[in-house]
Amino acid sequence: MSTLKIAGLNLDMVWKDKNANFRKIESELTGIDADLFLLPEMFSTGFCMEAEEVADRNEESLSWMKGFAKAKDSAVAGSVSVEDDGKFYNRFYFVFPDGHFEYYDKRHLFSYSGEDKIYTAGEIREVVELKGFKILLQVCFDLRFPVFSRNQNDYDAVLYVANWPKSRVDAWKSLLKARAIENQAYLFGLNRIGTDGYHLEYEESSLVYFPDGKEISERKNNVVFAEWNLHELADFRAKFPFLDERDDFEIIYKK
Repeated sequence: MSTLKIAGLNLDMVWKDKNANFRKIESELTGIDADLFLLPEMFSTGFCMEAEEVADRNEESLSWMKGFAKAKDSAVAGSVSVEDDGKFYNRFYFVFPDGHFEYYDKRHLFSYSGEDKIYTAGEIREVVELKGFKILLQVCFDLRFPVFSRNQNDYDAVLYVANWPKSRVDAWKSLLKARAIENQAYLFGLNRIGTDGYHLEYEESSLVYFPDGKEISERKNNVVFAEWNLHELADFRAKFPFLDERDDFEIIYKK
Protein backbone atom coordinates (compact mmCIF):
# COMPACT_ATOMS: atom_id res chain seq x y z
CA MET A 1 0.00 0.00 0.00
CA SER A 2 2.98 2.31 -0.41
CA THR A 3 2.18 3.30 -4.00
CA LEU A 4 -0.79 5.00 -5.64
CA LYS A 5 -1.42 4.99 -9.39
CA ILE A 6 -3.47 7.90 -10.76
CA ALA A 7 -4.95 8.57 -14.19
CA GLY A 8 -6.28 12.07 -14.88
CA LEU A 9 -8.39 12.80 -17.93
CA ASN A 10 -7.83 16.00 -19.93
CA LEU A 11 -11.48 16.28 -20.87
CA ASP A 12 -12.92 18.46 -23.62
CA MET A 13 -16.40 18.63 -22.11
CA VAL A 14 -19.66 18.70 -23.98
CA TRP A 15 -21.27 21.93 -22.75
CA LYS A 16 -24.16 21.31 -20.32
CA ASP A 17 -24.64 17.70 -21.42
CA LYS A 18 -24.12 15.29 -18.53
CA ASN A 19 -24.89 12.05 -20.29
CA ALA A 20 -22.65 12.92 -23.22
CA ASN A 21 -19.80 13.64 -20.83
CA PHE A 22 -20.37 10.42 -18.88
CA ARG A 23 -20.17 8.42 -22.10
CA LYS A 24 -17.15 10.37 -23.29
CA ILE A 25 -15.27 9.71 -20.04
CA GLU A 26 -16.09 6.01 -20.16
CA SER A 27 -14.86 5.81 -23.75
CA GLU A 28 -11.60 7.68 -23.18
CA LEU A 29 -10.76 5.64 -20.07
CA THR A 30 -11.59 2.25 -21.58
CA GLY A 31 -8.82 -0.26 -20.93
CA ILE A 32 -7.00 1.99 -18.47
CA ASP A 33 -6.25 0.80 -14.94
CA ALA A 34 -5.49 3.00 -11.94
CA ASP A 35 -6.09 3.24 -8.22
CA LEU A 36 -7.64 6.68 -8.72
CA PHE A 37 -9.25 8.29 -11.76
CA LEU A 38 -9.27 12.10 -11.65
CA LEU A 39 -11.71 14.30 -13.58
CA PRO A 40 -11.70 18.10 -14.06
CA GLU A 41 -13.77 20.76 -12.32
CA MET A 42 -17.50 20.52 -13.16
CA PHE A 43 -16.68 17.60 -15.43
CA SER A 44 -20.29 16.77 -16.24
CA THR A 45 -21.30 20.23 -17.53
CA GLY A 46 -18.29 22.50 -17.88
CA PHE A 47 -17.65 25.46 -15.54
CA CYS A 48 -21.13 26.85 -15.88
CA MET A 49 -22.76 29.75 -14.04
CA GLU A 50 -26.28 28.73 -15.07
CA ALA A 51 -26.63 26.64 -11.92
CA GLU A 52 -30.42 26.66 -12.01
CA GLU A 53 -30.18 24.85 -15.34
CA VAL A 54 -27.30 22.42 -14.82
CA ALA A 55 -26.92 21.65 -11.10
CA ASP A 56 -27.46 18.07 -9.96
CA ARG A 57 -30.62 17.78 -7.88
CA ASN A 58 -30.90 14.00 -7.82
CA GLU A 59 -27.20 13.06 -7.50
CA GLU A 60 -26.97 12.34 -11.23
CA SER A 61 -23.19 12.78 -11.40
CA LEU A 62 -22.58 11.10 -8.06
CA SER A 63 -24.62 8.07 -9.13
CA TRP A 64 -22.60 7.80 -12.33
CA MET A 65 -19.35 8.11 -10.34
CA LYS A 66 -20.42 5.28 -8.03
CA GLY A 67 -21.14 3.07 -11.02
CA PHE A 68 -17.83 3.98 -12.66
CA ALA A 69 -15.89 3.31 -9.44
CA LYS A 70 -17.55 -0.08 -9.03
CA ALA A 71 -16.90 -1.07 -12.64
CA LYS A 72 -13.25 -0.04 -12.44
CA ASP A 73 -12.80 -1.25 -8.84
CA SER A 74 -11.02 2.06 -8.32
CA ALA A 75 -11.66 5.45 -6.75
CA VAL A 76 -12.87 8.34 -8.90
CA ALA A 77 -12.80 12.05 -8.07
CA GLY A 78 -13.94 15.29 -9.68
CA SER A 79 -16.16 18.29 -9.06
CA VAL A 80 -19.73 18.95 -10.19
CA SER A 81 -22.41 21.60 -9.79
CA VAL A 82 -24.97 20.50 -7.19
CA GLU A 83 -27.99 21.90 -5.40
CA ASP A 84 -28.20 20.99 -1.74
CA ASP A 85 -30.89 22.30 0.61
CA GLY A 86 -31.69 25.20 -1.70
CA LYS A 87 -28.08 26.29 -2.23
CA PHE A 88 -25.66 25.64 -5.09
CA TYR A 89 -22.17 24.24 -4.51
CA ASN A 90 -19.13 23.45 -6.64
CA ARG A 91 -18.69 20.05 -4.99
CA PHE A 92 -15.58 17.90 -5.32
CA TYR A 93 -16.66 14.29 -4.84
CA PHE A 94 -14.20 11.55 -3.95
CA VAL A 95 -15.88 8.19 -4.50
CA PHE A 96 -14.34 4.93 -3.30
CA PRO A 97 -14.65 1.55 -5.09
CA ASP A 98 -17.29 0.32 -2.64
CA GLY A 99 -19.50 3.35 -3.36
CA HIS A 100 -18.99 5.35 -0.19
CA PHE A 101 -17.83 8.90 -0.75
CA GLU A 102 -16.52 12.08 0.80
CA TYR A 103 -16.68 15.58 -0.60
CA TYR A 104 -15.24 19.06 -0.42
CA ASP A 105 -17.20 22.19 -1.35
CA LYS A 106 -15.00 24.76 -3.10
CA ARG A 107 -13.98 27.41 -0.60
CA HIS A 108 -12.62 30.17 -2.86
CA LEU A 109 -15.25 31.07 -5.43
CA PHE A 110 -14.13 32.81 -8.60
CA SER A 111 -15.64 36.30 -8.22
CA TYR A 112 -14.19 37.36 -11.60
CA SER A 113 -16.79 35.11 -13.25
CA GLY A 114 -19.53 35.75 -10.70
CA GLU A 115 -19.25 32.29 -9.16
CA ASP A 116 -19.51 33.82 -5.68
CA LYS A 117 -22.91 35.31 -6.56
CA ILE A 118 -24.36 31.94 -7.54
CA TYR A 119 -22.56 29.26 -5.55
CA THR A 120 -22.06 28.97 -1.79
CA ALA A 121 -18.54 28.72 -0.39
CA GLY A 122 -17.57 25.63 1.56
CA GLU A 123 -16.37 25.92 5.13
CA ILE A 124 -14.58 22.62 5.70
CA ARG A 125 -11.06 21.67 4.61
CA GLU A 126 -11.25 18.06 3.48
CA VAL A 127 -8.52 15.40 3.59
CA VAL A 128 -9.37 11.88 2.39
CA GLU A 129 -7.35 8.68 2.66
CA LEU A 130 -6.69 6.13 -0.08
CA LYS A 131 -4.19 3.28 0.11
CA GLY A 132 -2.40 4.93 3.04
CA PHE A 133 -2.15 8.34 1.32
CA LYS A 134 -3.74 11.34 3.01
CA ILE A 135 -4.98 13.59 0.19
CA LEU A 136 -6.14 17.22 0.36
CA LEU A 137 -8.97 18.14 -2.04
CA GLN A 138 -8.86 21.55 -3.76
CA VAL A 139 -10.67 23.18 -6.70
CA CYS A 140 -9.26 25.62 -9.27
CA PHE A 141 -9.26 29.15 -7.72
CA ASP A 142 -8.25 27.63 -4.35
CA LEU A 143 -4.78 27.40 -5.91
CA ARG A 144 -4.23 31.14 -5.44
CA PHE A 145 -4.67 30.94 -1.64
CA PRO A 146 -1.68 29.17 -0.06
CA VAL A 147 -2.77 29.64 3.56
CA PHE A 148 -5.85 27.45 3.04
CA SER A 149 -3.77 24.63 1.55
CA ARG A 150 -0.83 24.93 3.93
CA ASN A 151 0.37 21.49 4.97
CA GLN A 152 0.12 21.23 8.74
CA ASN A 153 1.56 17.74 8.61
CA ASP A 154 -1.93 16.43 7.85
CA TYR A 155 -1.55 15.32 4.22
CA ASP A 156 0.81 13.59 1.80
CA ALA A 157 -0.61 14.80 -1.48
CA VAL A 158 -2.98 17.40 -2.92
CA LEU A 159 -5.39 17.28 -5.86
CA TYR A 160 -6.37 20.40 -7.81
CA VAL A 161 -9.11 20.02 -10.41
CA ALA A 162 -9.76 23.01 -12.62
CA ASN A 163 -11.16 24.87 -15.61
CA TRP A 164 -8.19 27.26 -15.90
CA PRO A 165 -8.17 29.11 -19.25
CA LYS A 166 -5.26 29.42 -21.64
CA SER A 167 -5.04 33.20 -21.12
CA ARG A 168 -3.91 32.70 -17.50
CA VAL A 169 -2.23 29.32 -17.78
CA ASP A 170 1.24 30.57 -16.78
CA ALA A 171 -0.11 31.39 -13.32
CA TRP A 172 -1.64 27.90 -13.08
CA LYS A 173 1.66 26.21 -13.89
CA SER A 174 3.72 28.40 -11.54
CA LEU A 175 1.36 28.10 -8.60
CA LEU A 176 1.03 24.32 -8.89
CA LYS A 177 4.77 23.89 -8.63
CA ALA A 178 4.96 26.32 -5.71
CA ARG A 179 2.22 24.47 -3.78
CA ALA A 180 4.09 21.18 -4.17
CA ILE A 181 7.42 22.63 -3.02
CA GLU A 182 6.19 24.69 -0.07
CA ASN A 183 4.05 21.85 1.29
CA GLN A 184 6.54 19.05 0.53
CA ALA A 185 3.70 17.02 -0.93
CA TYR A 186 2.85 15.18 -4.11
CA LEU A 187 0.58 17.29 -6.31
CA PHE A 188 -1.70 16.50 -9.24
CA GLY A 189 -3.17 19.50 -11.04
CA LEU A 190 -5.78 18.44 -13.60
CA ASN A 191 -7.11 21.01 -16.07
CA ARG A 192 -9.66 20.64 -18.87
CA ILE A 193 -8.96 21.13 -22.56
CA GLY A 194 -10.93 22.52 -25.52
CA THR A 195 -13.36 25.45 -25.60
CA ASP A 196 -16.29 26.06 -23.24
CA GLY A 197 -19.71 27.59 -23.77
CA TYR A 198 -18.36 31.08 -23.04
CA HIS A 199 -15.75 30.68 -25.84
CA LEU A 200 -12.85 30.44 -23.40
CA GLU A 201 -9.99 28.27 -24.63
CA TYR A 202 -8.11 25.71 -22.53
CA GLU A 203 -4.79 24.14 -23.43
CA GLU A 204 -3.32 20.88 -22.21
CA SER A 205 -1.66 21.93 -18.96
CA SER A 206 -2.22 19.15 -16.43
CA LEU A 207 0.84 18.56 -14.28
CA VAL A 208 2.05 16.22 -11.55
CA TYR A 209 4.88 17.14 -9.20
CA PHE A 210 7.12 15.42 -6.69
CA PRO A 211 7.54 17.43 -3.47
CA ASP A 212 10.82 18.93 -4.67
CA GLY A 213 9.11 20.50 -7.69
CA LYS A 214 10.20 17.90 -10.25
CA GLU A 215 7.50 17.08 -12.78
CA ILE A 216 6.65 13.37 -12.80
CA SER A 217 3.75 13.32 -15.29
CA GLU A 218 3.43 10.77 -18.07
CA ARG A 219 0.96 11.20 -20.95
CA LYS A 220 -0.84 9.01 -23.42
CA ASN A 221 -3.48 10.58 -25.64
CA ASN A 222 -5.67 12.68 -23.30
CA VAL A 223 -4.72 10.84 -20.11
CA VAL A 224 -2.06 11.99 -17.62
CA PHE A 225 -0.54 9.28 -15.45
CA ALA A 226 1.42 9.42 -12.22
CA GLU A 227 2.59 7.00 -9.54
CA TRP A 228 3.17 8.20 -5.99
CA ASN A 229 5.29 6.39 -3.41
CA LEU A 230 4.92 6.90 0.34
CA HIS A 231 8.40 5.61 1.12
CA GLU A 232 10.01 8.07 -1.30
CA LEU A 233 7.96 10.88 0.24
CA ALA A 234 9.02 9.91 3.77
CA ASP A 235 12.68 9.71 2.75
CA PHE A 236 12.52 13.15 1.11
CA ARG A 237 10.87 14.78 4.11
CA ALA A 238 13.36 13.16 6.49
CA LYS A 239 16.28 14.45 4.41
CA PHE A 240 14.80 17.96 4.11
CA PRO A 241 12.61 18.49 7.22
CA PHE A 242 11.48 21.99 6.23
CA LEU A 243 7.89 21.43 7.32
CA ASP A 244 9.08 21.22 10.93
CA GLU A 245 9.80 24.95 10.77
CA ARG A 246 6.40 26.01 9.45
CA ASP A 247 4.51 28.80 11.20
CA ASP A 248 1.63 27.91 13.49
CA PHE A 249 -1.69 29.53 12.64
CA GLU A 250 -5.42 29.00 12.80
CA ILE A 251 -7.89 29.63 9.97
CA ILE A 252 -10.98 31.54 11.11
CA TYR A 253 -13.85 31.28 8.65
CA LYS A 254 -16.03 34.33 8.02
CA LYS A 255 -19.26 34.01 6.09
